[in-house]
This record gives sequence, C-alpha cells and structure tokens, in this order.
Amino acid sequence: MEYRFLGNTGVRVSELCYGTMSFGGDADADTSQQLYRACRDAGINFFDCANVYAGGESERILGKLMSSERNELVITSKVYFPTSGGPNSRGSTRYHIVRAVEDSLRRLNTDRIDLYFLHRFDEVTPLEESLRALEDLVRSGKVLYLGASNFAAWQVAKANGIAALHGWAPIACLQPMYNLVKRQAEVEILPMAQSEKLGVISYSPLGGGLLSGKYSKSHKPEAGRLVENEMYQTRYGGKGVLEAAEEFTSLAKELGVHPASLALRWVSTHPGITAPIAGARNTGQLAAALASVDIDMDDELRARISDLTPTPPPATDRSEEVKGVSYGAR
Repeated sequence: MEYRFLGNTGVRVSELCYGTMSFGGDADADTSQQLYRACRDAGINFFDCANVYAGGESERILGKLMSSERNELVITSKVYFPTSGGPNSRGSTRYHIVRAVEDSLRRLNTDRIDLYFLHRFDEVTPLEESLRALEDLVRSGKVLYLGASNFAAWQVAKANGIAALHGWAPIACLQPMYNLVKRQAEVEILPMAQSEKLGVISYSPLGGGLLSGKYSKSHKPEAGRLVENEMYQTRYGGKGVLEAAEEFTSLAKELGVHPASLALRWVSTHPGITAPIAGARNTGQLAAALASVDIDMDDELRARISDLTPTPPPATDRSEEVKGVSYGAR
C-alpha cells in the first residue's frame, strides 16, 4: 500500500480510502468488523464517514472498531444533510455545525475529527458564517483540517478566498464524484486541486456498481443501487452508459483483472487524485478493491480505458485547444 500526502497538509494517507457508508446498513456489525480488519491488514489508514450514514450508526460502529488504534488513523466526517426532522437540523449554519460536530464526536468516541467536510454547498447560508464556525472548531482542536464535498470549483475558490482574507483555516481537501462515466471533475475541480495543492478523495469510483462487471446492454442484476435506488438510476441513466460499462468489462476480462479493480485503479492514477473512496458490502467486494493497487496502470492503458467514454470539453469549451489546433500557447 502506497502512502500519499494529503494535499498541502503534510499528512500521509493510504492510496485507498475506505468508505464506511455500509457500516450499520448493508453491512451488519460483524461484517463491518471483518471489513475494517481487512482494510487495516492491507495497510489502509484512511476512513471516510458522515453523520447521516445509516442514521449515525456508521459513525458509532467506526468509533468502536478504531478505539484501540485511533492515533494511527485519519478519520473524516461530514455535515449538511438532515439529521432529524427539525427545521434547523440541516445545512451549513453555525447553529447546525456546532451541534453536528459534537454529535459526531460522541458517536465516533473521539476527541477530534481529522478531516471535516461540508457535505454540500449551502445556497442559503453565507460562506462566511460556515467558515467562521469551522474556524472555531479548528482552533478548539475538535477538527484538524477542512474539506468540501460536492462543491463546484468556483465555490471552493470563493471559500478559500474568504478564508485567506480572514486568516482562517482553508479547505484542504475535496470530495467530488469521479469515475469513468462521470468525468466532469476533470474540467475544473481536478486542475484546480493540482494547481492549489488540495487533496482529493473522490467517491463512487465504480459508478454505483455500474463498472463492477454486473451491467451490460442486455443484463442487469436483480438487486443493487442502480436497480433499486431512484437517485442512482437518474445519475447513471444517460445515453451510452451501459454500452461503456459493457466495453469496460470486456477490457478487464482481456487484461485478466476484476472490473472493480480496474475501475478503482483508473481513478487512483489520475495525478489530481489522492485516494479514491472504496466501499464494500462484504469482504469479497473489498478484495477486488484492495487488488486494484497491484495493477500496473501505464499511460497507454490509462488512455485506452479513457477512450471508452467521452472526454469532457475544457472549461472554456474551446475543444480545439486540447488538440493543439489554435492560435498557439506560450
């Protein structure tokens, strides 16, 4: 297992981050323990969580499992989405953030959260309010570093401009969606992260299971998020998606590797990615994820995989510049 620096923090994290969303949900307590132990045995020291996963149960289980080795790990959690039916139990207000972090600390049974994410951009609350609340948490030692999940590049830039103006803790890490069929992060988020030396732990590297080898134009499994969950059906219901999944599975078979391993390796070898977040419902799924680090992803293979889906146009939409057909550059 390789260890990489998390952006500009100086903290070293494993090249795979384990996503604990299944803890207390698809994985019961015993299965969660098996998954956690397999991750640790493989060298993973980076675990992603959120206060809303399994209604808080993911944090509780993770807190119990990590209690004997807390100082060996880098732990994340998040705030924004509703934690109860109350009208103020959501968003990125100071009111919600200070309550949510205390609840997460209690469930995780820890004195600090190493990396704390705003789970989504809050269009109602001024960023100054959210960032000042987070700054207070950093100064108190309850949070060490800040992150932003599901933010656009301009929203991150605005947040860090505000933080720099006031001398507050900046956003140090991003958590965008990124996989072979969802490549929008390549347009602005990943270039910005590389330019500003931000860590990136991307989620959904398998496209909700689409790139796991179970989907093709003529076949879908009887169960799974893409079959049962309307949100995932909408997210991955675009034209050509199943065709791309089928071609990707065929390529993985040709290479003699599991599609899930190949999908993860493709993500993790982008120069802007610190660590993709790998999730699993059982140890069999986890084994395929862990095997990804052994795949030799050279430039030729990466390009071959990338060619299975359209490369998004640059932020300026001047596609000709990507091909070098323009007035020239410096």
